[in-house]
Parts: sequence; structure tokens; C-alpha cells
Amino acid sequence: MNAAQKATNIELATKIAAVVNLFKSKFPDAKADLKPWHNDPDTRELVDPDSIDIGFHFPGWSRRSQCRSILVQIRFYEDPVEAYRRVIGVEIAGFNHEGLAWRLSTVENWSIVGDSIPITEVAEKLKDFCRQVFELFNS
Repeated sequence: MNAAQKATNIELATKIAAVVNLFKSKFPDAKADLKPWHNDPDTRELVDPDSIDIGFHFPGWSRRSQCRSILVQIRFYEDPVEAYRRVIGVEIAGFNHEGLAWRLSTVENWSIVGDSIPITEVAEKLKDFCRQVFELFNS
């Protein structure tokens, strides 16, 4: 779900802003997009209501990251009985002019798969970003 729609209280809005700042600390040229999903019936059908989704766009194609845009999806598990929310995974996808270029999932083995994967330095920055997102939301 779009991060802008999930920012329903000051605590969550602050954490979303912290996620943006964490990403921009690693990729200063990236511009954040808190509404990466369009509000149409087909898109709403695909959107996970238990996630916070943020897009990041580079000013052109990034050779180092092998993409033009990155979609970050922070997936949650919410326990209504215990009244807590935890991050259970972070999904990151890089897109170029042809569509999906690569994908990183913390649910599996934290490897980046795809046709055009980023250089090792960028891959490590993305993994470090994921670790920091877990720390931010689960501490």
C-alpha cells in the first residue's frame, strides 16, 4: 500500500520518513515517491494492505544499480490479539525501461536475482538498508 496512505499516525509517519532518509543516505540522488501505486481497480487488486510501499527514482538510468527506479515494499505481520506489528520481510525491485530488471527479497536468501543486477557495492548497500529497516520497525 502506498506509504502516503499508511502514514495514519505520527509514529508511523516518522518511521516512513526515517526509511526514506535511510535510503537516501545510501543513494543520495534518489527521489522518494510515497505514492508509487496508481489508484485504479486493477492496481488496488495487487496492492498488499499489510505493506508500506515507497518508490525511489534516479535522475536517469543508474549504471551502478542497473535501474532507473526502485520499489521498496516493507511487509508486516500484525497480531490483533497482542496489538503489535512486526516487519517480516523487505522486497526491493529495480526497474529499467524494459520493466523489472532485478529483485531482492529478505524472505528467502537475501540474494539479488534478475537479468541486470546491480554491482556488488550497490547490492551490499541494499542489504544494509534492509537490515536497518528491520531494526527501525522491530526494535
